[in-house]
Amino acid sequence: MAGVFDIDLETEDVSDAEDDVCDGTVTEPDNVQKEEVELTSECVNRDSERVGPDFFELLTVLGKGAYGKVFQVRKVQGAMSGKIFAMKVLRKAKIVCNAKDTAHTRAEREILETVRHPFIVDLLYAFQTGGKLYLILEYLSGGELFMQLEKEGIFMEDTACFYLGEIILALGHLHSNGIIYRDLKPENVMLNHQGHIKLTDFGLCKESIHDGSVTHTFCGTIEYMAPEILTRSGHNRAVDWWSLGALMFDMMTGSPPFTAENRKKTIDKILKCKLNLPPYLTIDAKDLIKKLLKKNPAQRLGSSKADCADIKRHPFFKQIKWDELLNMRVEPPYKPQLQSDEDVSQFDTRFTRQTPVDSPDDASLGQSGELTFAGFTYVAPSVLDSLKEGFSFEPRMRPVRRHNSSPHTPNSPLTFSPAGPFKSNIDGEPGLFSPTSLPIASSPESLENGSASLPIKTPARNNKLKGHRR
Repeated sequence: MAGVFDIDLETEDVSDAEDDVCDGTVTEPDNVQKEEVELTSECVNRDSERVGPDFFELLTVLGKGAYGKVFQVRKVQGAMSGKIFAMKVLRKAKIVCNAKDTAHTRAEREILETVRHPFIVDLLYAFQTGGKLYLILEYLSGGELFMQLEKEGIFMEDTACFYLGEIILALGHLHSNGIIYRDLKPENVMLNHQGHIKLTDFGLCKESIHDGSVTHTFCGTIEYMAPEILTRSGHNRAVDWWSLGALMFDMMTGSPPFTAENRKKTIDKILKCKLNLPPYLTIDAKDLIKKLLKKNPAQRLGSSKADCADIKRHPFFKQIKWDELLNMRVEPPYKPQLQSDEDVSQFDTRFTRQTPVDSPDDASLGQSGELTFAGFTYVAPSVLDSLKEGFSFEPRMRPVRRHNSSPHTPNSPLTFSPAGPFKSNIDGEPGLFSPTSLPIASSPESLENGSASLPIKTPARNNKLKGHRR
């Protein structure tokens, strides 16, 4: 598309490890310290929701990629038991072979934890086994926007306006946080059960791209890639607005603006050919597409402001009330016809007909490989909130807390870098099962400009692009 953390290095004295992250006051009755522990997300996360693959029942295969599968699953124990989710399973052994793949996997996990938006998929849990990484995401039963495009052929302008508006709000939120998406295409735009969009698949995102910053990674899906990515001249958030223009053209004409029989000719067209717009498009639609598909990124609409205000002001969106759209008070043009929470009718039958099997986890990485994914575990705040309801936490009798020199005392929290471990999702807690300082094989810049480039994504419908929806 992208066991559990059940090895505890401190099993000989778990209570002391818990002592170090739970705040409280100490008294001394009968020569024994009693600590009143405040109910916090740290305590709940550690004691009540340490999930793993056995917490989820596999129901259906939703998709496959180079590094793993996506399943529809049901949670069978713990909080939210009975609810349906999507489970993305990635093989560590395939990811660690390439430094850029490793960096992008870490970035996806980090972004999904930190970014919350109505039009971006929610991450509920993350955990790992010896050979695999697991991301538990909300299940988007409406399927891919691509499937809806396949059915309709093209969208009318008011329909396209609705979807593009929600996508713009999602991209604007990412950009305001210094994140560029870099893989906008119909296959990565999904619909929830109401018909609202959600961006998915953040494996090609890049963080810390603010005003004046550029990056050089050659990645994306050719038909939607901006010229500056293809020329490797350095790119920023303007590449997402080119992709939006290509997606808008696709929605309203039946195919991306620049396509050919092979990759090289497609690239040549993107770099050299003039944009041809069909005469049936309205003046406003033509104008917006032209301004989004400027080959010079500095002239491209949306490139100057992270909040995309200039795009939202364009006459094509004159009917949009942006606050109402953001709060999902605008009725979607299409509502998926679903029979139940488990309905997979909106997904490709090539996948849904397959037997859902998570292959045996028999891989074994070396110590350095394991440290690469330190701190991957995560429980969403919404899950922790549900655990707090009716939760009773009695003060426990504990021995005296160890001194700061104790090997069990948490060190400074980890911070994320493309070549480092995952940032802890618990304040003051280092990445789980790892030291707080790891050897760094290469700098972030070397990962961006290294010779091992990420495989270019090709649309699942490459063979269908040639006139299929025209």
